[in-house]
Formats: sequence, structure tokens, C-alpha cells
Amino acid sequence: MALFQRRPQTSDVSSLYTVGLNNTIAVIGLGNIGAEYEQTRHNIGFNCVDHFAKESEFPGWILKKDLKAEVSIKTLGDSRVILVKPTTLMNRSGDAVSEVVQFYKIPASNILIIHDELDISFGKIRSRQGGSSAGHNGLKSIINVIGPDFSRLRIGVGPKTPEQIDSADFVLQKFNPTESKHMDALYLEVSSMINEYVFGDHSLLGETRNFII
Repeated sequence: MALFQRRPQTSDVSSLYTVGLNNTIAVIGLGNIGAEYEQTRHNIGFNCVDHFAKESEFPGWILKKDLKAEVSIKTLGDSRVILVKPTTLMNRSGDAVSEVVQFYKIPASNILIIHDELDISFGKIRSRQGGSSAGHNGLKSIINVIGPDFSRLRIGVGPKTPEQIDSADFVLQKFNPTESKHMDALYLEVSSMINEYVFGDHSLLGETRNFII
């Protein structure tokens, strides 16, 4: 049985609105605000939600200073989906996530975090619900304020090259030319997985997807 359910086909436009506002989902991409961080491995969460927002025709991003985040909101199927990019630095992501989930009253079961994962090779995406931060400072900050029971899409950015480079320095580098050739495939796969999460039961028990053939 698939861990995500494929987006259902429907011609009943009214179904988009009857139940929707009672179910709110937050899809949160992690990254660092600032031109110097754009297109770096650590900002892949930002890039993925940007692509999903464009592909799914979300309205423009709105800066919510009180929530410490940029948000974009649209109803998809039976759910109000709130896309989020924290405007804190990565290490303080929990500050923004806490504000957003309290303001919109979103349970942990309806939160999907998208982030880079150094322990997974580039070309792989793993889904997971709950668990530790595995040393990721953004996740550590989030777990400290809302607990660990949210879902994650872990985007592989490893392994470190060269091996002796500091991990923090490596993830703050831009993707190399070979990796960059596969970014469109990465974004398409992540968008598919977000749709499956939104239109499914939000249960992530663990799955690996390969987007490089």
C-alpha cells in the first residue's frame, strides 16, 4: 500500500469548499533568508515550496512579521493548505513554526516539514513521521517547541565532498553543476509527494523515492 495517496480526480467543484476550511495543513520549507543563501543545499526546503507554490498556482508570498514567516494560502481539495517559509535563521526555525501552528491551530499530524538531509545521498527523498533531529539544527529547533510528531520530507544532499569538509560549510555551498541538472526532477518529485500528502491521510511511515534514473 502506498504511503501517499494519489490526487483524486473530480469534476465536482463544490467539493473544494464544503469541508475544506475545517482541515488545515501546513507545508513548511526550511532555509535561510538572504541572497547569500539562495540555491544552497541548506535552502532546498525553500526551493521546494517555491516550486510547489508556482506549480499549484498559490497566491504570492505574504510576509507575516508577527509569525516570523512568509506564507501563501490556498484551498486544495478538502483542505486549506498554508505554505510557510520561516524568516528566522535556520537554527531558529522553531520560533516561526510555533507561531504559525498556534495562530492557525494546526495539529502536529497536519504538519509537513521539507528539509535537507546530509546523511542521505543526492538523488533520494525519504518520507518520515516523527523521530529525532538527526543533528539537523532546524529540526532540533522545531522539535524543541512543538515536539517530534510532525511529518518530514528529507531531501538528500550528501555525501560530503571532500569528506573532510565541515558539514556546515558543505550545506551552505551551492549545488554543483552535475546536481543542478537534476533539480527540475527533484522539484517535480517533491511536488508529487506534497500532493499525495495533502490529498491522502497525512500518514508517513517511511518511503524512499529516487528522482535520478
